[in-house]
Amino acid sequence: MDYQALLERIAQDVAGHVGSGTPAEYIPALASVDPFRFGMAVADLDGQVYGVGDWQRPFSAQSITKVFALALALAHGGDSLWEHVGREPSGNPFNSLVQLEYENGIPRNPFINAGALVVTDRLQTLTGDASSELLDFLRQESGNADLSFDPEVAESESAFGDRNAALAHFMASYGNITNPVPMLLDHYFWQCSIETSCADLALAARFLARHGLRADGSRLLTRSEAKQINAVMLTCGTYDAAGEFAYRVGLPGKSGVGGGIVAVVPGHCTLCVWSPGLDARGNSVAGVAALDRFTTLTGLSVF
Repeated sequence: MDYQALLERIAQDVAGHVGSGTPAEYIPALASVDPFRFGMAVADLDGQVYGVGDWQRPFSAQSITKVFALALALAHGGDSLWEHVGREPSGNPFNSLVQLEYENGIPRNPFINAGALVVTDRLQTLTGDASSELLDFLRQESGNADLSFDPEVAESESAFGDRNAALAHFMASYGNITNPVPMLLDHYFWQCSIETSCADLALAARFLARHGLRADGSRLLTRSEAKQINAVMLTCGTYDAAGEFAYRVGLPGKSGVGGGIVAVVPGHCTLCVWSPGLDARGNSVAGVAALDRFTTLTGLSVF
């Protein structure tokens, strides 16, 4: 497949969507990002990467990092993770407190904020340094040793992180958080602040298209575990718009409020698209449109 020509076609087709939506205003460091930025990259199974637009420009990965934290927690700790977090769509906003009380402090899935806090808590227990473990993994899989945290974004997250603190304390009251909440929040905010490009994320996510195999050929996850993550991405990866995303795009995907979306075509390739303008549910307007065009033009999906 001529991925380069395909990406150039997609960029032309979705140009009218670029600039639509609004950058994440509740995180000051993200609110000022130019909404007319657009980039998209595809990485094949062998690590060849193709791109268009701002595909090599770093942006704030935000919740996309939850995919990689989940993979590391499963790799280090196995299926015991699922005793602490569910695998069902939430149907509520990503930072909602509502379901936690009804469900005794067990978050619905690892991609809403409560679930991601549980995953980070488990990874901290298993490794002793969750955020650094995650950054090192992304550097290795992307081949970019310069990937780093963004202190300004981490500070913004911390300064406006009261809802996340409430979620963590609430789950701790049920015994579902084991590390001190301030330490957990610190690792979580640094995790979300990682700056990457579309190229970096497409390359780093290849283990999900390669059924658990890392870039060096070693196995991170079993085929079953890789399938589990892809399944949860498909059903839960785009906040409370996951059903619409599955209907339109038909691929496992994970979005972030920095405007990025990572998607996986198992056995074929991985993609990352970035455009900062978000819809009401926190997903990139142009990003969803671009992935929709990708599956329409190629016929590649999990269905």
